[in-house]
Amino acid sequence: MNKLTIIGNLTRDPELRTTSTGINVCSFTVAVNRRRSSQNANQPEADFFRVSAWRQLGENCQRFLAKGRKVAVVGPVSVSSYTGSDGSTRFSLEVTADDVEFLSSRQDDANFTPSSQGSSAGASPMNDASFQEVDDDDLPF
Repeated sequence: MNKLTIIGNLTRDPELRTTSTGINVCSFTVAVNRRRSSQNANQPEADFFRVSAWRQLGENCQRFLAKGRKVAVVGPVSVSSYTGSDGSTRFSLEVTADDVEFLSSRQDDANFTPSSQGSSAGASPMNDASFQEVDDDDLPF
């Protein structure tokens, strides 16, 4: 079984494209910090994963994510190699997202405004007709 789970931060704003057959795909990169106990503990190291989210999942990622937001991504991973500009062989990890969880805190959400790409200016998840505001008094717990 090929299923990877990563938790990290977006390195840049997501980019939404449409294939020639009309299917939306959103691409973004997630930086995952390494946990290391070494003499260079002051210098954090990270692994970078390219992520592709398709169709509605990709549209939601483009709409509600931005650089620096924390996410969890689950999906199969593939490795590709290429030759860098210096002639060395490099490898790239790409995850095809089956699920993306938005993990930023409520405080981050309160200060966050979605990117203007593909959404109306000043839109937020609470202003979206697909979301309904719930009062804390209505919760059963």
